[in-house]
Amino acid sequence: MAFLPVTKEEMLERGWEQPDFVYVCGDAYVDHPSFGHAIISRTLEAHGYKVCMLPQPNWKKKEDFMRFGRPRLGFLVSSGNIDSMVNHYSVNKRRRDKDNYTDKGEMGKRPDRATIVYSQKIRECYKDVPIILGGIEASLRRLAHYDYWDDKVRQSVLVDSGADIISYGMGENSIVEIADALDSGMDVSDIVYIKGTVYKSKRIDHLFDYDLLPSYTEICESKDKYCDSFKVQFENTDAITGHILVEPYKGLYVIQNPPSLPLSTQQMDDTYSLPYERTFHPMYTSIPVIEEVQFSIISNRGCFGACSFCALTFHQGRTIQSRSKDNIVDEAKIITQHPQFKGYIHDVGGPTAQFYHPSCHKQKEHGVCKTRQCLDPKPCRNLNVTHKDYLNILRELRTLPKVKKVFVRSGVRYDYLMHDPDDTFFRELVQHHISGQLKVAPEHVSNKVLRIMGKCNHELYESFREKYIRLNDEYDKKQYLVPYLMSSHPGCDLDAAIELACYLKKIGHTPQQVQDFYPTPATLSTTMYYTGMHPITREKVYVAKSFEEKLAQRALMQFNYPKNYDIVYRALMKAGREDLIGYGKNCLIPPHKNAKKPVAYGKPSSHSAARKSVNHQKKTESPSKGRSSHPARRNSK
Repeated sequence: MAFLPVTKEEMLERGWEQPDFVYVCGDAYVDHPSFGHAIISRTLEAHGYKVCMLPQPNWKKKEDFMRFGRPRLGFLVSSGNIDSMVNHYSVNKRRRDKDNYTDKGEMGKRPDRATIVYSQKIRECYKDVPIILGGIEASLRRLAHYDYWDDKVRQSVLVDSGADIISYGMGENSIVEIADALDSGMDVSDIVYIKGTVYKSKRIDHLFDYDLLPSYTEICESKDKYCDSFKVQFENTDAITGHILVEPYKGLYVIQNPPSLPLSTQQMDDTYSLPYERTFHPMYTSIPVIEEVQFSIISNRGCFGACSFCALTFHQGRTIQSRSKDNIVDEAKIITQHPQFKGYIHDVGGPTAQFYHPSCHKQKEHGVCKTRQCLDPKPCRNLNVTHKDYLNILRELRTLPKVKKVFVRSGVRYDYLMHDPDDTFFRELVQHHISGQLKVAPEHVSNKVLRIMGKCNHELYESFREKYIRLNDEYDKKQYLVPYLMSSHPGCDLDAAIELACYLKKIGHTPQQVQDFYPTPATLSTTMYYTGMHPITREKVYVAKSFEEKLAQRALMQFNYPKNYDIVYRALMKAGREDLIGYGKNCLIPPHKNAKKPVAYGKPSSHSAARKSVNHQKKTESPSKGRSSHPARRNSK
């Protein structure tokens, strides 16, 4: 097979006079199953539809959008693998320097709010052609939402874009149903029955069982109403238990059907066995992100981890969907034949590496619980904790010819790991599947912050860390542990930030990069950031919003950097923690001095303490290199 057509000439060479669909995407064209546009376009192709690709069109001119002429059935529009605003701006709203999803990392190849801009440009070209939105940007903005960059509540992207329908979530099933409906001659305005879709309507008398959300006007005027709306959405993300949701606007309604049913193992195998080229189109020189995924294997979808700051619940759902072992091994064999393969499979996993089965046996028939999480605040008694099948996959991959090592990098959930009474997987993980360092995400050490984050308590992380060190010693491994930590998350005040700094001093670890909380659409944490309250419990939540406090929380995580001295000093004085200023073994910084000669600080007060700190760090932590670029994790943070 070849890449799908990207020019009219290529389309005509295939003998097509007109495409069925034109897929407009904010990413460069990479035909690899880690990219949503590749999965959707290949899925439609497998069902007999003709799809042309229009990656990163010039949105300032109409001609690019008319490259293939009018498609027979419609335009498919996606901003790409990441929300375009997250792709373009840091949490400080500074323009990024590099776009990893563009040729040579060049910025400026897609617009801000790409889904809206592309749709509006298509409407200029073709007034009545159906426009179907998909991808992470449309999925997470499908209903009214707080927008961090505008600092206001925005309408559903369906309203702002002028598009006809959203295929939200992963989309394989819903996009085929939409295509079949359009192919049958049905008007796009009549496609109101498909799971995993959102549409607009001027009436709701065709609905017989639905939940009416507060109107857009109400949630703009009242943060309580915003919380009301989010709570209902949060409790209706499951395909079996989810209801139809109706959001009123002036003169129309935005209607969300329940999510699509989870894919079966056979359907997952079919999706990942499509004839992908497994690389970027030859019209490009290099796409930076391909290095992260080209020799990685996606084994599962969904996550029941319940992190408050993660959007996966709204996009992939909580029910785990997995591929068969044979199908995963077959993909690995294909990877080993690649001329650039050096013997290392970089990752086997998904949003959470070892989540290979649904969290409990009842989900297939009854769906996930609406008001109970699987791991938070403590494991459900019905939680099915096992690593056996996932471990068997890793074992078989290790035996393949040309495979030297199989790494696990896509986010090991250490609390789930610790809940398994059988530590065989933990032992083999340490022995065989760590590439020098294991990255895990405790996120914080303050239990009050962890509770709001939806994470397990700090004591469990310490137990995991101690066992990790012990197993590395037992197997004579020199492998580091890199904890992902977050500053300024809702619930984290200055006292909690200082608690984290003291912990970092205690273990002798300084993160090279600091992750500041980023309020992205459709997360529980973003709702807390905007409203100042937990939308489920309605407890008030402290939120650090000022530039000064966010800067202080970040600086405290790197308290021993000379450039951060004044910021840390002011933060400690403000918090009344002068006890942490001095030369004692627990002090973070030395006393303030006005001398011009720079002061060395952040070191233990004795040589023996210094040696102990260094040796401890060698055993446990290494310099952090930032968060994983695995698409599933990038979309969730």
